[in-house]
Amino acid sequence: MTVTHPAAAANRLAAETSPYLLQHAHNPVDWHPWGEEALDRAREEDKPILLSIGYSACHWCHVMAHESFEDPAMAEVMNRLFVNVKLDREERPDLDKVYQVAHQVLTQRGGGWPLTMFLTPDDLTPFFAGTYFPKEARYGMPGFADVLERVAGYYREHRDEITRQNKSLHEVFADLVPPASGDQSLTAAPIEAARRQLESNFDDKFGGFGDAPKFPHPASIERLLRDWQATASTTEPDLKALYMASLTLKRMAEGGLYDQLGGGFSRYSVDPYWMIPHFEKMLYDNGPLLALAAQAAIATGDGFFRRVATETADWAIRDMRSPEGGFYSTLDADSEGHEGRFYVWDRQEVEALLTPGEYAAFARRYGLDREANFEDRWHLHCFVSIEQVANEQGLTPAAIAEIIDAARAKLLSVRNRRIWPGRDDKILTGWNGLMIRGLAIAARALDQPDFAAAATDAVDFLRAHCMTDGELQASWKDGRARFPAYLDDYAFLLDGLLELLQARWRARDLELARMLAEALLLRFEDRERGGFWFTAEGKDPPLYRPKGFADEATPSGNGVAAFALARLGWLLGESRYLEAAERTLRAGWASVARAPQAHTMLLTALEEYLDPPQVVILRGQAEEVAAWSAALAPLYAPRRMVFAIPAGETGLPEALASKASRRTTVAYLCEGPQCSEPIDELPRLLRLLRDGVLTRDR
Repeated sequence: MTVTHPAAAANRLAAETSPYLLQHAHNPVDWHPWGEEALDRAREEDKPILLSIGYSACHWCHVMAHESFEDPAMAEVMNRLFVNVKLDREERPDLDKVYQVAHQVLTQRGGGWPLTMFLTPDDLTPFFAGTYFPKEARYGMPGFADVLERVAGYYREHRDEITRQNKSLHEVFADLVPPASGDQSLTAAPIEAARRQLESNFDDKFGGFGDAPKFPHPASIERLLRDWQATASTTEPDLKALYMASLTLKRMAEGGLYDQLGGGFSRYSVDPYWMIPHFEKMLYDNGPLLALAAQAAIATGDGFFRRVATETADWAIRDMRSPEGGFYSTLDADSEGHEGRFYVWDRQEVEALLTPGEYAAFARRYGLDREANFEDRWHLHCFVSIEQVANEQGLTPAAIAEIIDAARAKLLSVRNRRIWPGRDDKILTGWNGLMIRGLAIAARALDQPDFAAAATDAVDFLRAHCMTDGELQASWKDGRARFPAYLDDYAFLLDGLLELLQARWRARDLELARMLAEALLLRFEDRERGGFWFTAEGKDPPLYRPKGFADEATPSGNGVAAFALARLGWLLGESRYLEAAERTLRAGWASVARAPQAHTMLLTALEEYLDPPQVVILRGQAEEVAAWSAALAPLYAPRRMVFAIPAGETGLPEALASKASRRTTVAYLCEGPQCSEPIDELPRLLRLLRDGVLTRDR
């Protein structure tokens, strides 16, 4: 966390709720939050705007703050030459998306955080861009004070050049939204191309795709699991897809990317081995990775994935859940001013805490018998398998696992007494949607009802605190819901609700899902070209209104919207949702065709457009439909939805109310618009699902 400057009075950020902005509330820099006050001042004084974008868990954001923003001399230069605006990219992803693209256009390099943009005050167009700037010239980069003086001088002396450059930049933005594909046939060709691309980029030794830095990319791994499952019952199952998915997930979970003591994943690895992470832990990574580990557990039968899923869910519930039920956003990379300090160990400290037998097994497993791997200390990474340790020490694998688990518990207890990394305790709607989905999938797959209960609490929190006059808000902290929600908030929460409804049925959650779907169509859909804008109608950011189709650190909002709307459409028999999903696929078709691997979420929506998912509706007494649902849960069937709706549920839409139970529990098996006759025997239902046979209504 950024240390406040003791001599500085509070600036305008002190009234904000964002933990990131509050970290800068006592900088000597005269920071403004984004808003009319700052923009009007810049125009009145004819000063360029220095826009600094970051987030609370960002290591290099902290470095730049320590070096420059806490320095009175640097602050004097900034205050004299610019109107300074600080922005939390997690609260305002709409602005971050716009200015990240602008940075890429201006510099021909990828962006990141901290993002440092210099804007003309009249139209908020950037004319100079960068990311981290050191206080003094180094790393082949100029010092920040020199950058400030030169940029301000250029603004004063070269207005015509800036005007011409800004015009060119606006022309680039005007071409960013691709045209829809029109009547072109939608085929499986991009799915097949993505499968080939993933294999060509696959690291056969350590898993993952490409070289360092390595990111988890859970949507790509899930895509491979689906590729395998789609062929599993054929004469040529795609075993390489299963191998790539399971090896990648296993290497990540054995590595330092995974918290070997407390569960949960860091954001990315700085090396190709998944050994040393960038230590921040983000809710948006852990929701999808939790779902993926649970899916891998039932797809492979490997208990290792069950343990990873369980520990990740436990970490989220234990360390990231608010008393009211929502989930916090991030844990910082830094503690006590040093990245990773909370997580790493001295060998002597570990040896002193464990018995000789525990230390012998633990050190062999996690590399304490090797050279230090992080700044003369040890970050835990699985170097040797449980089976190899057992063989070397003459014990059974089960005995070694028990010894190591006892050692892990001891070290976790001690680690919990350290000074913790800063936690960003704002609650973001979209990221909670991802965690709700992960918990719901894990609850069903692993038979963990407490995970479904935690997901339910999060839904109830969002309903109670992040809904204002029927509109979703993006962020909540300290009793304040703020910022009209974005596409991702609506789409991720809708997807999470559809998974949670399969873990336990609540009619009011279905009603919330319908409200979210209607809002997507009313306030976000591009009715001319298809697809969904990132911002709601009338909430346009400067420069342009983003509409992206590729996955980023989170899955594509358009991909999730198309996927979830189609699933809700099949469940309810609502053609408007199905048509909106198809229009989204057509709108993104040109982007998908250019880079299939970058659009895995949209490809999953395409897969279910080409071959609609199975919908299993169970009706009967609550205990019996729950038992039938539990019998289906251990089957890895990513293209199947199972809804156990107890008899007596009222207020159901016609498509569900018509599927009433008779005197016994029954199942309706639907594919696309067609449903089977009632199936009143569980073994028969299981047999039909296994054989892929559907007795259709005549």
